[in-house]
Amino acid sequence: MKKIISFIALFISITSCTSTKSTIKNIDNNAPNLQLVNNNTFYISEFSNDRKYGYDKDYPINIFFENTRNVTMNQQRFLNALAGPKGEKITYTKLESCCPFPTKRSEMGVGLLDAYELKWEGQKSPVILYLNIFEKGVLMVPFGLRLKNN
Repeated sequence: MKKIISFIALFISITSCTSTKSTIKNIDNNAPNLQLVNNNTFYISEFSNDRKYGYDKDYPINIFFENTRNVTMNQQRFLNALAGPKGEKITYTKLESCCPFPTKRSEMGVGLLDAYELKWEGQKSPVILYLNIFEKGVLMVPFGLRLKNN
């Protein structure tokens, strides 16, 4: 009974804080479907020139992938394709889920962004990327990062 009450309270708090209009600016339902390459990473061929892409909550990296509901796997498939600015190996840690927004791709009608901290050797300070598993968009390498050499 306590679990049900806790769930209802969580649901109400999330939905009450959520606007009926999404603030996410880079949703593109016509973006090509994501593809996997043989090392279990997403194929990425474009680089963003927009300094907000991935770094700003309103411009998250939209990694909606229809073939699996495993959230962590999809985020890893994206992050594992990245390298630091000079090709450095990156490590990443999920910090939090935040920033509720309305979406039709969630059973509850609400989605959350996941904030990841990226680090690499020689870095002055860690960077934070925002990933969105609920919406679709063109998948790109965020400004200042590179693709990992395989």
